[in-house]
Amino acid sequence: MGHLCFSLSLLLVLVLTFLSRGESKTYWGDIEGLKSLKKGITASSITPGSCLSSWDFSVDPCDNLYSSKFSCGFRCDGIVIAGFKRVTEISFDRAGYTGSLSSSTFTFPYLETLDFTDNSFTGVIPNSLSNLVRLRKLFLSGNSFSGYIPNSIGSSLTQLEELYLDNNHLQGSIPANFNNLVSLKRLGLHQNKLNGGIPNLGSLKNLVFINLSNNLISGKIPENLPATLVQILMRNNYLTGNLPITLRNLGSLQVIDLSHNLLSGTVSIFDHPSLQQVTLSHNKFQSLQEPRNLIQSELLALDISYNDLHGELPVFVAKMKKISALSLEKNKLTGLIHPQYGIKTVSPEIGVSPFVRLLLGGNYLHGPIPRPLIGLKPGSAVVSLIDNCLYRCPAKLFFCRGGVQKSLIDCNKNLSP
Repeated sequence: MGHLCFSLSLLLVLVLTFLSRGESKTYWGDIEGLKSLKKGITASSITPGSCLSSWDFSVDPCDNLYSSKFSCGFRCDGIVIAGFKRVTEISFDRAGYTGSLSSSTFTFPYLETLDFTDNSFTGVIPNSLSNLVRLRKLFLSGNSFSGYIPNSIGSSLTQLEELYLDNNHLQGSIPANFNNLVSLKRLGLHQNKLNGGIPNLGSLKNLVFINLSNNLISGKIPENLPATLVQILMRNNYLTGNLPITLRNLGSLQVIDLSHNLLSGTVSIFDHPSLQQVTLSHNKFQSLQEPRNLIQSELLALDISYNDLHGELPVFVAKMKKISALSLEKNKLTGLIHPQYGIKTVSPEIGVSPFVRLLLGGNYLHGPIPRPLIGLKPGSAVVSLIDNCLYRCPAKLFFCRGGVQKSLIDCNKNLSP
């Protein structure tokens, strides 16, 4: 009799539990996670009309999604596990939410997107993000997170495809275990205070975009960057050494910006098969290497201004068919301005892009101005030849305005024999 009573009591408890759970379409753990997340946000920053102002846990979240009770901020996407809907995306509006996320539990095992972009969260990035093992997109850009990048991101979030931690106050080095993020396609760590070297990312066989700009990163550019890269942005750091010869192996690379670093040596990227935009200004490069094959060049824009380039102004750049923007300002280039520069600017051949931007000021170029440039009208192209050693560069020519030519003493001192 006692066993029968116990069995009936257990059955009653199970039935009541099932019925009570049946009233909710959202898994109870996800509801608790949403409550914890909202609790960690400063109440005064949850303004009327914002997504979080509509979160009302007196009703079921997934069942009332996009209603007046839960107007926005997350998605359930119809995924049903064991009879319950699961939260698959949390994307806050850019409403200026403040507070710390360190107390939030982030117990959302089916979450694929977490986006807190352009708010005002502070404190460290919580280690509990490691619970989000199915996460594909993590966007924490434009906040005030500080401290180090958690190692748990590289060790646990191995399904990540997009990771943006930019525009925060993060410090320390890039975790070496980021090489575990083998599904990663886009990585944005720019505008922080990260230091140390760039770790080995050669295992990221799907990476197409990396931005490490505006940090304190030092050391050399790695030789084994992923061959899938399309854009490399590492401007305004403390990178040293030469351009890796292995850049030619990145057959999909189109854009590279390494400006405002301490790089030196020879620029030897002119025969790269896919590069379109190269920005190497404000470094210490000394020379340019002429390519073996100009025909295959896809280069559209080149900026190597503010370097230490020596030797004569190379003719081969003016013979590149697709390049239309060139800046070699503030170097130590000498020699004549080859007529090909003028021809390409004023009247190029059919199928050849004209120079719409040609900046050669601040060098030691001498001799006459190429005849084709003499008749160039203002507004037809952006051209500057100031601060050189040209024979004549009168102010009536718009590309001679804004500065004078160097003194004869200065020119004689620096001109090549």
